[in-house]
Amino acid sequence: MLGKQSKILTDKQIKMMINHLSLTRMSTRNQVIFLLSCKGGLRSKEISMVEWNMIVDPEGNMGNSINLLDRVSKGNSGRVIPLNKELKDKLITLYEIEKMNKDFDVYTSKVIRTERSNKTSPQSIVNLFQRWYKDMGFIGCSSHSGRRTFITNLSKKLSIVGGTLRDVQGLVGHKNLQTTQRYIEIDTDCQKELVNLI
Repeated sequence: MLGKQSKILTDKQIKMMINHLSLTRMSTRNQVIFLLSCKGGLRSKEISMVEWNMIVDPEGNMGNSINLLDRVSKGNSGRVIPLNKELKDKLITLYEIEKMNKDFDVYTSKVIRTERSNKTSPQSIVNLFQRWYKDMGFIGCSSHSGRRTFITNLSKKLSIVGGTLRDVQGLVGHKNLQTTQRYIEIDTDCQKELVNLI
């Protein structure tokens, strides 16, 4: 299993990718796709299917979380994901852009669309990630790298906020805690420090 896992991204690589995507067509949309993966932990299917009504509040303003419904998630793993600040800022910008489209409907419109269609497919999201990582020369990365990065980074911060792996499990929609644990990248530097503490 270890050899088949997508590589996780460093903070530097995340910044590099955000900068790279700022120069692409539909740059804000592309940055949102990337951030939904590495700062929201969404799967490609979820990125392609999430709707604005799951993110905005009852007044139509940007909310503070993604209320991911069972129908758009894998295995009915709907959940509430608090919005990371960077992701929220990009979503606000994209929301303002999307509201100008004549066919925009806050109740039904997808967050991610193509230039020719008001939606996109999970495979299109996978293909975008593949192209972006290839463009950047990030070897061993795939559409799952952002989700693995999200899970690993959350796990490292648990002790700061007094959380447990169950909190991570809830945020990423895993039915089984062992699944969450398999996503976490081992930090060999951290392991060395831990061993030296005993």
